[in-house]
Amino acid sequence: MNIDGQNQLQHSLKPRHMSMIALGGVIGAGLFVGSSVVVKNAGPAALISFLITGILIILVMRMLGEMASSLPVVGSFYEYARSAFREHPGKAEFAGFMTGWMYWYFWVIVVAIEAIAGAKLIQFWLPNIPSWEISLTLMAVLTITNLFSVKSYGEFEFWFSSIKVAAIVVFLFLSGLFLLGMWPNHQATGLGEMLTHGGFMPNGWGPVLSGAVAATGFYFGAEIVTIAAAETADPAKSVAKATNSVISRVLFFYIGSVFFVVCLVPWNSEAIATPYVSALQVMQIPYAPHIMNAVILVAVLSCLNSGLYAASRMIFALTRNADAPQALARVSENGVPVRAIIFSTLFGYAAIVVSYYSPDGIFPFLVESYGTVALVVYILIAISHIRLRKRMEQNCPERIRVRMWCFPYLSYLAIAGMMGILGAMAFLPEQKKAFWFGLLSLLLCALGFVLSRYWRKEKDFKPDVNRVVVER
Repeated sequence: MNIDGQNQLQHSLKPRHMSMIALGGVIGAGLFVGSSVVVKNAGPAALISFLITGILIILVMRMLGEMASSLPVVGSFYEYARSAFREHPGKAEFAGFMTGWMYWYFWVIVVAIEAIAGAKLIQFWLPNIPSWEISLTLMAVLTITNLFSVKSYGEFEFWFSSIKVAAIVVFLFLSGLFLLGMWPNHQATGLGEMLTHGGFMPNGWGPVLSGAVAATGFYFGAEIVTIAAAETADPAKSVAKATNSVISRVLFFYIGSVFFVVCLVPWNSEAIATPYVSALQVMQIPYAPHIMNAVILVAVLSCLNSGLYAASRMIFALTRNADAPQALARVSENGVPVRAIIFSTLFGYAAIVVSYYSPDGIFPFLVESYGTVALVVYILIAISHIRLRKRMEQNCPERIRVRMWCFPYLSYLAIAGMMGILGAMAFLPEQKKAFWFGLLSLLLCALGFVLSRYWRKEKDFKPDVNRVVVER
């Protein structure tokens, strides 16, 4: 049966799913674990690091919110990149191909990272079970969940995200009571440890700017909501509400929680390696390591769940313009792109196999190879937004429901900021490896584009973007 390409995915995600998908994409294991690296280098001024990057991400999300509410399509910013350069077919194909495949590449790496990280967290309670067995189990369970239905993904992500959000809200509340002296047997300490170990910015601006670079990857993921928009009954309304929720709360959760961490835990102590566990221990919360290990595990599973969803939907969108094999365009009767999901899990399973032979080698390699890719995707999103916004203002201004602030100045500012972060990565010692791994990934993706166009020319292939085969 052939049906229109826009409608082949079932409208199974509800508005409540969308808001939590947006928030859950932002709140990942990076906040609970990775923030310690930034604080350790920059001191309490890590707050500025997260603020700088947070503002850039908010600007990108606003741009995405405008495009997704005005032009809701399967593939989101992959299609926007193609449409932005439609008057130059070659550039349009290249921009779309690079955006789609780089985004898919980012998330399949995240899937592998989170499966390995989840195993290490579970080993906290089950030390005798090999990590590769746990990783394999996590991958299998969440793969099956995604294969079952779109609604099952939405429900899992809703509850995963709800737990993460609730944990941060409780942490903020308890930390506030502690610092204000409203805690049993404890007097008010004001800013606590924030200014007592060399001041607010003990190591100068260098580590602060370096921390902004490192924090970029922690925020990545909020854009999933614009991909999920195509599977809602009212995509324009849902994505507008969800992106606004990210904008209003991202700084509250990130900046607020990091603020309390640096007030409760000395930034130059060994305890900062586990920032949230240490903060709970300062407040003498019983079973603090177990509580935070459980919360971080939920964050990891949420990210793994979202990674499978985002990667499969992007590869599915790539098939519509023959940027990916047409065989991956098949969907099940309940609207799930089964082959795209399975294809997107292969990298994760391969990483688990490698982790069996090199348990300490695969994880650092994966982490180093995807940061630059995320930044380039965001830069392409911003460029696409500028071009599409100008076109919509000329042809159909009534479609613009969510407007980017101070257009085009803040859009250009976002691009300049992200270009600055990329430039800094090339020179900062701790970021050089990530930069060059990312550059290699971009070159391989560009080579893939050249090869795919050669294959299409040889086969004289003309894609039918509306053709979809429903598998029974």
